[in-house]
Amino acid sequence: MKFSKKKFLLTIGAAALLFMGGCGKEKKLDELNITYVKSPLNVPSILEKNLNIFDKEFEKDGITVKFHNLTTGPEQTQALAAGELDILHALGGTSAILAASNGVDLKVTNIYSRSPKGFMLLSNDKTLTSPENLRGKKVAGPKGTILHQLLLAYLAKGNMTADDIEFINMGLPETAAALQNGTVDAGLLAGPVALGAIKNGAEVVTNGEGLVEGIIVTAVSSDFLEKYPEIVERFLAVNEKTVKSIDENFDEVLEVVGKETGLSKDEVIEMYTLYDFNPEIKESDIKELKNTQDFLIQNGLQEKEIDIEKIIMKK
Repeated sequence: MKFSKKKFLLTIGAAALLFMGGCGKEKKLDELNITYVKSPLNVPSILEKNLNIFDKEFEKDGITVKFHNLTTGPEQTQALAAGELDILHALGGTSAILAASNGVDLKVTNIYSRSPKGFMLLSNDKTLTSPENLRGKKVAGPKGTILHQLLLAYLAKGNMTADDIEFINMGLPETAAALQNGTVDAGLLAGPVALGAIKNGAEVVTNGEGLVEGIIVTAVSSDFLEKYPEIVERFLAVNEKTVKSIDENFDEVLEVVGKETGLSKDEVIEMYTLYDFNPEIKESDIKELKNTQDFLIQNGLQEKEIDIEKIIMKK
């Protein structure tokens, strides 16, 4: 069959219009799906959700903001890889590295928080005052997390490893309960759960100061970043503005955070001092993420080494 030049051009033109229409449709974002993680004490997220801060930013574009209460690293990164989530707003640095190592194509856009003092090893046994005292003891906490990293770093100070204790993999609520009823000797806790345990008589064996920085990050999929760079930039700008506004409107912050977490104003103040929410990615943060990767590999939690610099979003 022969095509005339005119018909050929018309066919190409129609195909181009169809392709452009498809691209336009792909570029239009109707829904922005973000994780909502309020613990340990994620003040920016609590404010952004409860004061509709992101909604106000994106509603003029017809974009609906949806928050998803997924709190564990594997849940978050699996949903990101599946395209079910767009932005992981408060993802453990350990989880980001593990996910990237396992093939999840993500980019760290900023630091969410640093909190070396906010991650703790607690015990009701007052004799546990050194790493050596933990030998043979039952210690509970979430495996492959900043808290787990804290434990192993603390043990290393006494020339000990995980083989010298009985480690039990548990979530934070379960760890707090096990610590309270005495089925474990020590527990890895953070945030309000740690504060509750302390109020119930537990004492701090150690926190992350000098051991881990407790870095939490914000991350997006590389695909989402490529398709919607302006949305990501606006998201980051709004988050930075939220962080800067905390100290300026601290009374309102106390009220909103207290209502959402069930903490008193004094408890919010006590915990807030443990956190640094400056979103800037510093050289010290990158160094800490590299140290975290070393920890994961040395303890058999990560097989494939990645280039940490390559998972940081270029600005």
